[in-house]
Amino acid sequence: MVNKPIDVAILGATGAVGQRFIQLLEGHPWFRIAELVASDRSAGRPYSEAARWVLTGNPPGELGAREVLPLDADLQSRLVFSALPGDVAKEVEWRLAGAGHVVCSNASAYRMQPEVPILLPEANAPHAALIDVQRRLHGWTTGGIITNSNCTAAPVVMALAPLRPFGIEAIHVVSMQAISGAGYPGVPSLDILDNVIPYIGGEEPKLETEPRKMLGALDGEKIAFLDCVMSATCNRVPVLDGHMVSVSVRFGESVSEVAILQAWTDFRGPDPVPGLPTAPNPPVVVRAEPDRPQPRRDRDVGGGMATVVGRLRPDPVLDGWKFVAMAHNTVRGAAGCSILNAELLVENGYV
Repeated sequence: MVNKPIDVAILGATGAVGQRFIQLLEGHPWFRIAELVASDRSAGRPYSEAARWVLTGNPPGELGAREVLPLDADLQSRLVFSALPGDVAKEVEWRLAGAGHVVCSNASAYRMQPEVPILLPEANAPHAALIDVQRRLHGWTTGGIITNSNCTAAPVVMALAPLRPFGIEAIHVVSMQAISGAGYPGVPSLDILDNVIPYIGGEEPKLETEPRKMLGALDGEKIAFLDCVMSATCNRVPVLDGHMVSVSVRFGESVSEVAILQAWTDFRGPDPVPGLPTAPNPPVVVRAEPDRPQPRRDRDVGGGMATVVGRLRPDPVLDGWKFVAMAHNTVRGAAGCSILNAELLVENGYV
C-alpha cells in the first residue's frame, strides 16, 4: 500500500509509447507524473507543443504546459519509465541507475544483460530480485534497471507460463504484428495497405531468445534459461493495435486439452502480483469460439493487459499442441507492463 503518490519521470515522453505511459498513468493510485523528458528537439518546450498526440483522446490537461526536460537533466523522481530508442537508452538508463534511480524500461538495450531481468510479473516475479545483484555488482545503492520484453514476446510468454509444469521442449511461433509496434510515423501506407510484410528487422532473434530468459528460473544470481528449442517468424500486418501469435509447442509429457485449458483458466501468478493496481484478473482469457481471438475485438480485454488465447488444437508436426494468443502491444507489450513492473518493485521494497 502506498500512502503518498510516488513521483515518476517519463523518458521519451513525446513518442507513441511515451504517450501511452502518460495515458495509463492518468489517475494511477500510486504514481504521479512529475517530469517529462525527451530529445533536444523537444526539450525546453511545453509538452503540448513538443508532442503530436497520436492516441485516442487528449493528454491530461495539466501536462500541456509542463516543460519538457532534456535527456541529461538532473531528475528528482526516484522512479523512471523509459520509452527511449535502444541506442539512446543504453547511455541514459545506465547513468540514471548509477545516480540512484530505478528505471523501468521498454527499451531493448539491457534485456539480455545477465543481471537485468525481463519482467512479466505473472510469469517471473522472482526475477525482480536481480536488482540486488545489480546493486552489489555496480555499486548502485538505490538504483536499478528492470526491462519488459519485446512486445511480441509478451503474449507468447503469458500463454506459455501456465504450461511450464508440462515440460516445454520446443516452440514454434509465427507473429502477426500490428503497425503501432513500429512507432510513429511507423510503416509507410504504401507498404502496409493491402499487404503483409514478412520481415521486421531484428524481431526474430528477440522472439527466439527473450521468452527463454523470461520463462527460465532464477538460479542464485543468474537466470537459467528455459531449456527448449525455439523458432520464430515475424510479420507486419495492417492492424492498428494488437499483436497476434500462432504458437506450436511440444511438451515432455502427454498433455490433454482439458489440462491445458484448466492451466490457463487457473493461472494468476504469484503473490503479490494479482493484487497490484494494473494487474488484470485473469491475466489469461480463454475464448472457445473457433474464430477468436481477434485484435479488434480482444485487444482491450483487461484494460489491454490480458492475453487472450484460443483455437487450441493438436499439432501433428511437433506432436504437441497449437493455439493462437493475442495481447495489446503498446499496453501489455510496452507501457502497461512497465507500470505493472514498477508496482511490483514498490510492493517488494525496491522503490
